[in-house]
Amino acid sequence: MLDNLGSKFQGIFKKVRGHGKLTEDNIKAALKEVRLSLLEADVNYRVVKDFVNKIKEKAVGENTLSGINPGQQFIKIVNDELTELLGGTNARLTKAHRGPTIIMLAGLQGAGKTTFAAKLAKYLKKNGEKPFLVGADIYRPAAMKQLQVLGDQIGVPVYYEEGSKDAVNICETGVKKARAEEATYIILDTAGRLHIDENLMEELNQIRKKVRPQEILLVVDAMIGQDAVNLASSFNETLNIDGVVLTKLDGDTRGGSALSIKAVVGKPIKFIGVGEKLEDIELFHPERLVSRILGMGDVVSLVEKAQGAIDEDEARLLEEKLRKQEFDLEDFLKQLQNIKKLGPIGNILKMLPGVGDLGDLAPAEKEMKKTEAIIQSMTVEERRKPKIINSSRKKRIARGSATQVHDINKMLKQFEQMKSMMKMFGGGKGMPKMGKGFKLPF
Repeated sequence: MLDNLGSKFQGIFKKVRGHGKLTEDNIKAALKEVRLSLLEADVNYRVVKDFVNKIKEKAVGENTLSGINPGQQFIKIVNDELTELLGGTNARLTKAHRGPTIIMLAGLQGAGKTTFAAKLAKYLKKNGEKPFLVGADIYRPAAMKQLQVLGDQIGVPVYYEEGSKDAVNICETGVKKARAEEATYIILDTAGRLHIDENLMEELNQIRKKVRPQEILLVVDAMIGQDAVNLASSFNETLNIDGVVLTKLDGDTRGGSALSIKAVVGKPIKFIGVGEKLEDIELFHPERLVSRILGMGDVVSLVEKAQGAIDEDEARLLEEKLRKQEFDLEDFLKQLQNIKKLGPIGNILKMLPGVGDLGDLAPAEKEMKKTEAIIQSMTVEERRKPKIINSSRKKRIARGSATQVHDINKMLKQFEQMKSMMKMFGGGKGMPKMGKGFKLPF
């Protein structure tokens, strides 16, 4: 959704920049394209209509018409209105004044509640909290076991009662167990259905009344499009939810439900799922998402990702090695592995301002994996002293990494080029001139 909508918006802005000033005619033409782009992304029709009217009202004004930079003016108006549409600012989790904070997850079957429960627990643990998981999905086969496996992976305790048919009792007992273990957050993974029914809602309502959670989060699959808004409305009427979690936001072009939920339901999106790994969870920041959509990057989120992936002591050691010009292939391998922790290369680059259509990044990803395999097939001595790698060593490394000798030669040559560049930086000579065809070794 972000890629599709983003490329369309950037195309619209390019056309607007080509005009000498904003007039009613060119604003009308731009807004028609904005409307179509949003509808194609499955944004609610009423939301689109109100959104376009607000932009038109702000854009068609005496000050705007006399402006000298119509493109930037129009972008700012769209940026402000999109941010407001998504909630304006990040909505944080409510924290209990005393004792543990109880978070109840609700939603339909298949939305990713159980996986999100583990993702949230990992996120909280990483931020210094002591989470506790409670498995109360008594209908889906192996749901509780799945939660236990995920809990073991992240080192978070899990409570469930195998064979029990009383979800309310499981939640009550689970909360008592969590309190006894001095947990700071208790996450209740409740049951879902294939569709909303009276029994499901009654069970969730009973859990809400007995446990009194500080937060009720509705987990919604972004790929269901417009139904996401209808689903949120139905759950909100019964449970008075506190916020929404959008999973699989990276998986479909129809993720426009993200742009509709806050406006229609009046509840903020608090988290988004952006991948399958347990660390692929982000606090929902409206201004950051808008920045990505409009092609302005998201440097703040990128820095936060880097801070979480890179060890400070390791970073200081690397800085010292670069200064002393002692950077070797072992250090380079560590940096490749750190980059992998941040996610796919395409997702990283899209967070940088001014990066347009990146095209097919599969070859770059493939080269990166190849480089990693080559270095891992070397001995420690070879990584630290690449100059000792002779023809026989290259043949051995090629066999071990399932590559060819010319791949080894290419990687070593590019690594030496990179070292030369770093040497020039270290010598204080400013930005070096890169030779024709210079590339990083992946």
